[in-house]
Amino acid sequence: MNANGTLLSIQDLQVAYGGILALQGISVEVHEGEIVTLIGANGAGKSTLLRAISGIVPIRSGKIRFGSTDLRSVPAHRIVEMGVAHVPEGRGIFANLTVQENLKLATWSRKDRKNLSQEYQRVFDLFPRLAERQNQLAGTLSGGEQQMLAMGRALMTRGRLMLLDEPSMGLAPVLVREIFQTLREINAGGTTILLVEQNARQALKLAHRGYVLETGRLTVAGTAEELMGNPSVKYAYLGG
Repeated sequence: MNANGTLLSIQDLQVAYGGILALQGISVEVHEGEIVTLIGANGAGKSTLLRAISGIVPIRSGKIRFGSTDLRSVPAHRIVEMGVAHVPEGRGIFANLTVQENLKLATWSRKDRKNLSQEYQRVFDLFPRLAERQNQLAGTLSGGEQQMLAMGRALMTRGRLMLLDEPSMGLAPVLVREIFQTLREINAGGTTILLVEQNARQALKLAHRGYVLETGRLTVAGTAEELMGNPSVKYAYLGG
């Protein structure tokens, strides 16, 4: 991990839906090469934070910097081009397109197209089931396979930062372990990951550091080991 490089820096971020503040002065850092996880109950603001980084929701105040670029006035499609890949909750695949077509769509912003065959191979090496089903309609895949496709599609953008929203949602435990092992491999290959995950124990086993959000505020931050040993985190999110 490059200890020097702050890839993503969020300072005093506020996001409002109507008159309701969804994020209230959030400050988060993600360093190059890390896996950082956001933990919190439903409605805590975790998905809103990812959407703000991606430019999907407007921010009221504060700063979001990706590398040296202030993202506040950058449109969502340009943020993707800059290297931020968002895997949304619910996966967001195109059900009426094949696996191969879903992956191809993710390359629209690529200036360098000469290594595309290598990129497809990387995705198929990470997710062999996608290779077997590349001509199958995405809507006919299982939930786990759809999650693999969503992650593979994000990899096809060649993003430096992957934003992952609830990758284990609705999946059987054996598939959850498989997905998390693949995330470890993706990270080892050089992709930085910011992870939102309801399964706090699994997330903290994977992550280097974490932040706890409660109703739009950051309440605890630390290394994964520190959070796993924190009594309030253990009680609220790790089953005591």
